[in-house]
Amino acid sequence: MSPRKARRMSPFDRGGSRGSSSRPVGGSVPGVDQVEEWPDGDWHVRRVTGSGADKVYRCPGCDQEIRAGLPHLVSWPAWAGGEDERRHWHTACWRNRVKRGPGRTRY
Repeated sequence: MSPRKARRMSPFDRGGSRGSSSRPVGGSVPGVDQVEEWPDGDWHVRRVTGSGADKVYRCPGCDQEIRAGLPHLVSWPAWAGGEDERRHWHTACWRNRVKRGPGRTRY
């Protein structure tokens, strides 16, 4: 394989390569509920499979719909009461939200 050829990675391979680190939440299965450390704070992250996504949501990163059946993730701040700030994100929008800067994310 050429060194320039991009290797497709699964969402679970990306953990530390994008400026974040993640650790499983006590008692849960790794990859299902995690706490990710980002420059904007610690976040609970839950990956939703396509079969588990039965409603339409609006991504706060791009303001586009996340259709039913589309794999995505749910995140909320890792502080007391952060569950009220739970949002559904496209996986790419979640990874790139820090690059957008403050005020560019729609809540």
